[in-house]
Amino acid sequence: MPKRRITKKERERMEQIIDALNKEYRMEYKCFLNYETPWQLLIATILSAQCTDERVNIVTKDLFQKYRSIEDFANANQIELEKDIHSTGFYKNKAKNIIACAKSLCEDYHGEVPREIEQLTKLAGVGRKTANVIRGNIYHEPSIVVDTHVKRISKKLGFTKQDDPEKIEYDLMELLPKEQWILYNIQIITLGRSICTARSPKCRECFLKDLCKSAELGNP
Repeated sequence: MPKRRITKKERERMEQIIDALNKEYRMEYKCFLNYETPWQLLIATILSAQCTDERVNIVTKDLFQKYRSIEDFANANQIELEKDIHSTGFYKNKAKNIIACAKSLCEDYHGEVPREIEQLTKLAGVGRKTANVIRGNIYHEPSIVVDTHVKRISKKLGFTKQDDPEKIEYDLMELLPKEQWILYNIQIITLGRSICTARSPKCRECFLKDLCKSAELGNP
């Protein structure tokens, strides 16, 4: 993939935005999904597709009490698991993928969640977004998770013009300093939930309003 040409002005504006994000939200690492083990985070992230983190956390509170190991998920009855995760949506595919993923972890990785993105994305139900959640939160590998908030707000900020999540990921990797990648995910999700919401963004209240490309164009 050819590298994007980034002007000095764009880089300076990006640095101002990063400074503002760090000042507003501090530089604290946190995950919005509740988990205690790497495999729990992997399953929770699979469940989070097209579902809110809040709903996933409600479901996994009981789910991880019922299925206490990755082996339990590997041996789960699919119809029963579908009922357990029904409220997260797309429960048939999610149940099928979780069981297949758990079996692969048990058979190929001795029950451990792999570190490398190539290995992670070979697991059932695991795309780059899920793989990067694991790499960032479990292995502390610099990674960018392109969820709906990161996609939407990165475009508003003028950091990318792409629609494809993988292309957005590469654009952000080229633009943002590596040490900011994980923080950017956390900060933009927080911004997207509190101020720059999809339905009714509070542009006048936003601390980035003077730096936002969308605000400049009058497109909230």
